[in-house]
Amino acid sequence: MKQELVRLTWPDKTAAIEELLGHSVDLQRRDFMFCGNPEFPGCCFYLEGLADATVIDTALKALVVSGTELVEEPGLLATAEEIISSLMFNAAIQACNTLAVGVEGILSGDTLILIEGVEQTLLVSSKGWKDRSVEEPSSENNVRGPRDGFTESIRTNTALVRRRIKDPMLRMDGMVIGTRSKTNINIAYIQDLVKAGLVDEVKRRLSHIKIDAILESGYIEEMIEDAPFSPFNTIQSSERPDKVASALLEGRVAIFTDNTPVVLIVPTFFWQFIQAPDDYYNRYWVGSFFRIVRYLAFLISLMLPSIYVMLVSFHHEMIPTALALTIASGREVVPFPVLLEAVMMELAFELMREAGLRMPKPIGQAVSIVGSLIIGQAAVQAGLVSPFMVIVIAITGISSFAIPSYSSSLALRIFRFPLLIASGTLGLLGFSGMFFILLLHALSIRSFGESYLSPASPFREVDQRDMMLRFPLWMLDQRPAFAQDTQRMSDQQKPHVPEEQET
Repeated sequence: MKQELVRLTWPDKTAAIEELLGHSVDLQRRDFMFCGNPEFPGCCFYLEGLADATVIDTALKALVVSGTELVEEPGLLATAEEIISSLMFNAAIQACNTLAVGVEGILSGDTLILIEGVEQTLLVSSKGWKDRSVEEPSSENNVRGPRDGFTESIRTNTALVRRRIKDPMLRMDGMVIGTRSKTNINIAYIQDLVKAGLVDEVKRRLSHIKIDAILESGYIEEMIEDAPFSPFNTIQSSERPDKVASALLEGRVAIFTDNTPVVLIVPTFFWQFIQAPDDYYNRYWVGSFFRIVRYLAFLISLMLPSIYVMLVSFHHEMIPTALALTIASGREVVPFPVLLEAVMMELAFELMREAGLRMPKPIGQAVSIVGSLIIGQAAVQAGLVSPFMVIVIAITGISSFAIPSYSSSLALRIFRFPLLIASGTLGLLGFSGMFFILLLHALSIRSFGESYLSPASPFREVDQRDMMLRFPLWMLDQRPAFAQDTQRMSDQQKPHVPEEQET
């Protein structure tokens, strides 16, 4: 693979390429005569489905019809550089010296052109595979805002961000990871905003990845995160270009991976998983209200089953008498302890949710409805679970759906079980102890050198304007503390009503 093409004869070059690619059925070879001269045969190699046939036809036409002056008198041809400078067509073209570069180009969708008598080969950029159209991501819906989302093409994804940030300081650095997949990775950042050393740290972690293939950004996420054994997500992922552009404008770094619409954002903090783009596209009163709703949904999803089990099992005196009698009447026919009942219902709910997710879309919706209504009602009538437990699990499940980040809701589903078991075995002591263990764990982890619970810990007053609540846009004049330039906008941006209108 590393041998130089200039040392191979014309038959050896073509034979070596066909042998390396294993005579694959999608490997296409087209022969032609350079400048229409039979003394100088040529051929091109490309993979059908990856290369654009229109670009190839244009390149071959330029080689066959034009450029007769490139054939010198003694019967020798000009160099590859002279051919490139003389032939003009709408495609990038470069000279190729080694067999490895030529084969890698073919596998990437380019076309390799060989001409007898020319030592080097020509590599024409002819990538032309079918891409999915830009559409709204199904996992990150919003009511107001842009409807475009990332696709599986890395160049389309970077272009969507470029459309939003027309700043010459926006940088896109490239890497290739995977000995077999050779996946393109782009590291995006704004040079005068990103924290010193952050980009170098991202590149250092990426360069240490030694693997045969990167098929999705989740491969990278798992190999560069700060807390690999923690259920908390220390790297944010998104399919929305506006979300990635907003992160870059705050001084963060985005990692684009080819063949996937999911982009990674570092560093990230816990509070960002509760926030949604709608918070900034609506007025600040609306954004703040629904952000509070999502925080309440987070707490309900995490703690409601545990609190119910704790109160019913150990602390009846904390329940109002009328409510306690209602719960007791519903449980008098249930043969299981409340902890086992809650674990059974949680597992059943997770089973129905996973089945609805993995099955075909029309069937999955039907399974979710049938499982929620019929199975739940049948379980109550059979005396296996109490009606109040069904209500608690249903409210918990609905609350988990209110979390904007799907990856964060997965962590909630995991944390719910140890908190439930601790509450059902030790009561209030177990509940409070497990909760503080989770809190201390969140305080101890970091995301690319930044505290995971920042700006709450360490506390930064100016960043509180966009944590629990969303202050008016004209008050969000400061970027996060880790940004190199923290000034977001000029002063005196508050709307001012002219005096003649005030009267």
